[in-house]
Amino acid sequence: MNLIRTFRTTLCALAFAGTAVAQPQPVVLTMDRALDIASENNPDMKKAMLSMNQYRELLIAQKASLKSSFSLDLSPVTYDKRRQYETFNTEWFTNEMFSTSGRFRIEQPILWTDGTISLIDDFGWQYSNVKRSASGDINRAFNNNLYLSLQQPLFTYNRRKMELQQIELNYENSHLDYALRRLDMERQITQQFYELFLAQEQLKIGDEALRSAQANYEIIKGLVEGELSPRSELYQAEINLATARSNAANYQVALENAKDQFKQALGMPLDQDVSVLAVFDDQQRIEVDLSQALNSAMDRRLELRQREIQMEQLDFQMVQVKSENEFKGNLELSFGFMGDDPKLTQVYKSPTQNPRVALTFSVPIFDWGAKKARIKAQEHAIESAQLDFDEEKKSIQINILQTARSLENQWQQINIAKQSMQNAQYTYDLNTIRYRKGEIDGMTMRQYEDQLQSQKMDYYRTIIDYKIQLLNMKILTLYDFENSVEIVPVSEEKLKEKLK
Repeated sequence: MNLIRTFRTTLCALAFAGTAVAQPQPVVLTMDRALDIASENNPDMKKAMLSMNQYRELLIAQKASLKSSFSLDLSPVTYDKRRQYETFNTEWFTNEMFSTSGRFRIEQPILWTDGTISLIDDFGWQYSNVKRSASGDINRAFNNNLYLSLQQPLFTYNRRKMELQQIELNYENSHLDYALRRLDMERQITQQFYELFLAQEQLKIGDEALRSAQANYEIIKGLVEGELSPRSELYQAEINLATARSNAANYQVALENAKDQFKQALGMPLDQDVSVLAVFDDQQRIEVDLSQALNSAMDRRLELRQREIQMEQLDFQMVQVKSENEFKGNLELSFGFMGDDPKLTQVYKSPTQNPRVALTFSVPIFDWGAKKARIKAQEHAIESAQLDFDEEKKSIQINILQTARSLENQWQQINIAKQSMQNAQYTYDLNTIRYRKGEIDGMTMRQYEDQLQSQKMDYYRTIIDYKIQLLNMKILTLYDFENSVEIVPVSEEKLKEKLK
């Protein structure tokens, strides 16, 4: 049964090999190229970009609303006929009226005072027929009312200015969210990049083991046929060869699965074959200045700015809470000219001035403590946000300290893994000679093969773990100690290009 399973597995491996031959050459990706592709095609990055576009358009709309607005309202036809009672003359009369009118309005918001200044022109023509019991009166005339108006809230906060500030904070927060997603995507893509690299190396090691097992099998077969080794060694060599083939097939399957996950993370088509190219330097030790790392994080971490934005928004909410049931006023001023005449050209022959002044106040009296309770609740929310801000700082500092310790330990592990791999290679080469001379059996030789494969993979994993920790330090501090440069998650120029 074992031989049957091995045969089936080998067929699967051959099928994969045939597929690989039929497919075009794979796209070879470096880490930088993979990150560029992901930043354009990754679904999470696309969602973050859509959110940023949304807040950008809201900010554009809000700023546009602060400019002068022009409007025209038209009432082409108005007809009304009704029977009414006039108290002064104590008699009923019929009033029939037909009119057409329009209003042209220019409004200019005043951002710094939250007031509004308007220039309004009401123009129209009307026909009026009043029928009384003893007489009638018909009037046809054009009329025009042109006036300048000012409305100014008093003793309250500037709602228009605060709304603009809130939208600006939301837009800034969307930038920060995009940048944070970019950093998180870099971490995710880096991890999957190295997972695919390990799968590639595992397959290479498996193929080397398969070639070695095939060569050993041929040698042992010759020794057995020459009666220089027992037949049991040939059986063990066959098992070793079958195991090597099975492992190679399994590694091929694992590689294809890793490719699919990597392509999904990049947003690439699944039918596009890819491979990754990584270069490691196990001699370059990166020195991390802990003091510089902590200072850079405190000055530049995006999460801290997001916490600050949250507290600013809570301050805005406090202003709004305090404005509920508040003493406030409103001032209305207007001045213009009204004219009417049966002839259009004589409308302003004898104009009438129409000034207007109105000052109103809203005076709260008693609300059973509702406003005071809402203010207390908002104060608790602000205090909670401040605690979150302080804890965020502590968490950042702890993560940096832990990562720095891990980097130091990981560098020691690289040296140990490298030495262990070299020893395993030397031991394997030495015992291969002994095995082919018949001095050790196949079971022992297989143990040396497994040990060599394990040490090679451990070596790659320790280097990758060190690289991942370096990336974590870069993300935690927004400083690249490997290249000694500050990190800008997303430059303003690139954002402007993306937002076009």
